[in-house]
Amino acid sequence: DRHSTTKGPTPMTRPMLRGAFTALVTPFAADGRLDEAAFRRLVRWQILAGIDGLVPCGTTGESPTLSSAEREWLIGTTVEVAAERPSRDRVRVIAGTGTNDTAATIAATRRAAELGADAALVVAPYYNRPNARMLDAHFRAVADEGDLPIVVYNVPSRTGTNVDAASFLRLAEHPRVIAVKEASGNLEQIATICRERPRDVAVLAGDDAWTLPLLALGGDGVVSVASNEIPGELVALCAAARAGDWEAARRTHERWLPLFLANFAGAPNPVPAKAALAMMGLLESDMVRGPLLPLDPDATAALAVTLRRLGLVERGGGRIATGSTQAAVA
Repeated sequence: DRHSTTKGPTPMTRPMLRGAFTALVTPFAADGRLDEAAFRRLVRWQILAGIDGLVPCGTTGESPTLSSAEREWLIGTTVEVAAERPSRDRVRVIAGTGTNDTAATIAATRRAAELGADAALVVAPYYNRPNARMLDAHFRAVADEGDLPIVVYNVPSRTGTNVDAASFLRLAEHPRVIAVKEASGNLEQIATICRERPRDVAVLAGDDAWTLPLLALGGDGVVSVASNEIPGELVALCAAARAGDWEAARRTHERWLPLFLANFAGAPNPVPAKAALAMMGLLESDMVRGPLLPLDPDATAALAVTLRRLGLVERGGGRIATGSTQAAVA
């Protein structure tokens, strides 16, 4: 059984992971410390909006600048808050555990398992640029020894290494490799993986703008930045595609494409997304940790224009009315 390590029965013919999964930002206070209250509010709001899954400690969560204690707190708190609503299926928690050190990744994945995560997001090792043979050994070691199902995270623009289709398809034969987060931007590669992967292995977009094309190729969902801001819309996009309502899926994609692009304009992710969340009143601060810096004034002004056009902030420049949301999740 491919899913013998998961926490509930999953049909062999359907992936464990389907739909919209939010790559959670990590809120920081003005002094740079973790804003625990803001993070809890964000997670509760995501769950109320019907999100399919949550990904703490990924790229969007600024994992490279988090301490191990902070990462453990974020994963544990996400699991804890996800379990607060027993009336519905518990939201999947995919913990970011990948580093460029195989032993450290295994240890972090084991700890995420202890904290109750459903799966681990494991990025291809960055900086040391392993070749295909080394990548295969790395992911297999984490799958064998990490005590969790794993999602292979392919983002060559950040890691300098591509997990090509042939490499992933070999990995997909491993019973604990349950998905790929594909952020290569290579349509031919993504199409090949969608066509050839085992039917119970998920293919998830790693870029919001690629969600609709990937779903059209038979993929299963997205690990999303924009769902920090508009979780319900990303859930609706994935659900429409799953139901075969491609017109509705395309309308949602076209409606929100400017936001998908704005989240990567003017600075690296998650700088623009945090600025947007602050403008929307969903975060108290757009603080990021160095070497990242908040958006510069020109980029901030351009982002504000986009958010106003999309109706996410008021025309006069004020925040949207989020008081009821904040009260509901406090």
